[in-house]
Amino acid sequence: MYIAIEGIDTAGKSTQITALQKAYPHAIITKEPGGTAIGTQIRSLVLSAQAQSKKAEFLLFLADRAEHIQEVIKPNLKKMIISDRSVVSGVAYALTQGEFNDTAIVHLNKFATDGIYPQKIFLLKLTKEELQYRLSQKELDGIELRGSDYLLKIQDAIIKAANLLDIELIEVDATKSIEDITKEILNNINL
Repeated sequence: MYIAIEGIDTAGKSTQITALQKAYPHAIITKEPGGTAIGTQIRSLVLSAQAQSKKAEFLLFLADRAEHIQEVIKPNLKKMIISDRSVVSGVAYALTQGEFNDTAIVHLNKFATDGIYPQKIFLLKLTKEELQYRLSQKELDGIELRGSDYLLKIQDAIIKAANLLDIELIEVDATKSIEDITKEILNNINL
């Protein structure tokens, strides 16, 4: 089974993936962007926020996604795969740019992934207040510097992206305790 933990920055994706790794010790743990050697370089480039063109940024994400599917996902489809972000985040970020139409975004992502999507997405959903608090507790990267309103638009776009791609989405309240969130995810994995 291929699942992805989605959510905006500071939602607790890494924490939950660590917990899930304990429950599934043989699972393939990966991330997008940056789950491959080339992907690590692309992730660094994107997070530096140097690209002046939103189209260039979008295409960089697609390049990472294509490499990730080829190198990590396809060879492991018969195993449990747990990904920190997925195609859903990529579509969500593209939707918020306003420069691309929904159909083009979906088709280009289908091309990059060969139509291989996670079977389930778990969205760790934050309130505006909790997001602002969590952002105030860390050094911000180029994406986080765009602000809480931008990140909350991404969160809403994640829901829209999952619908556009026809992927099952389970919303999880990210303000709950780490243990309760893990339990909710585990209970929904095999439903």
